[in-house]
Amino acid sequence: MSTATPKLDAAEVLLIDRCLGGDHEAFYELMRPYERAVYFAAMGVVGNPADAEEVAQEAVLKAFNNLSKFRREAKFSTWLIQITINEARMRFRKNRSHLYDSLDDQKSNEEGDYFPKDFADWRDIPSEELQRKELREALKRALASLDQKYREVLVLRDVQHMSIIETAKVLGITEGLVKTRLLRARLQMRDALAPGIDGSWTTGRAEFKKVRPW
Repeated sequence: MSTATPKLDAAEVLLIDRCLGGDHEAFYELMRPYERAVYFAAMGVVGNPADAEEVAQEAVLKAFNNLSKFRREAKFSTWLIQITINEARMRFRKNRSHLYDSLDDQKSNEEGDYFPKDFADWRDIPSEELQRKELREALKRALASLDQKYREVLVLRDVQHMSIIETAKVLGITEGLVKTRLLRARLQMRDALAPGIDGSWTTGRAEFKKVRPW
């Protein structure tokens, strides 16, 4: 298992140095490629657009105010998403404290009594497919049905395309637990979307409409 630290992008290093030197415009350049990633990471925790927007704004502000504390031991994007996840968790905890299931309880049964249906294998979601309104709506419904800990892992791995190592670092869990939660998240998403989605995200609109619940 590789534990090598990802190298920082040279262009980002220059932008970070400019920011720390007082060039605030450089921060907007630094953030621009990650705006959607921050929003989707927030959505993966809080589950609704309004809260996700607020969390994203708070995360960006916190990243700006704490940029001098960035140790450059990981990619900037990993650090940024970690801030976002932490902010989103605090919002989730505040909004639903009476339902909150501790994310630190790694002794809980990750397998549970879940029995997946015999449908097609899960596949990563191509970004172009996210432009299809029907698929976006179906994904929102399916994501909302997941427990928070599974939703987080799925968003970071299959939407953000983070590595197992990066995902573990962002969430503060082991790589093994990332794999376990990801498998269960994919199975639940697959079952929620099947059989209209064929597992490779190539199902046509006509077939997809057969399983639309609205």
